[in-house]
Amino acid sequence: MKLVNIGFGNMVSAQRVVAIVSPDSAPVKRLGQEARERGMLIDASFGRRTQAVLVMDSGHVIWSSLPTGQISARFGDEAEQEQEKEEEEA
Repeated sequence: MKLVNIGFGNMVSAQRVVAIVSPDSAPVKRLGQEARERGMLIDASFGRRTQAVLVMDSGHVIWSSLPTGQISARFGDEAEQEQEKEEEEA
């Protein structure tokens, strides 16, 4: 299982993330509110401004204070490292 840091030492499973979106639109805000009501919201922003919302395949919604671009780059780094390992083994 590959874990990706989403800020402040919080990690998520890379395979379980469905989407990383900006929290600025009304539908995403509504998604967060509905997740809170269902008990499926994880606030990993540590009280800071939410800059990214991660939607998980389990229905959980995670708030992060890192920007969406920075989180997606961390997912890209994981994929690149995996490819390099596979090439070295071959």
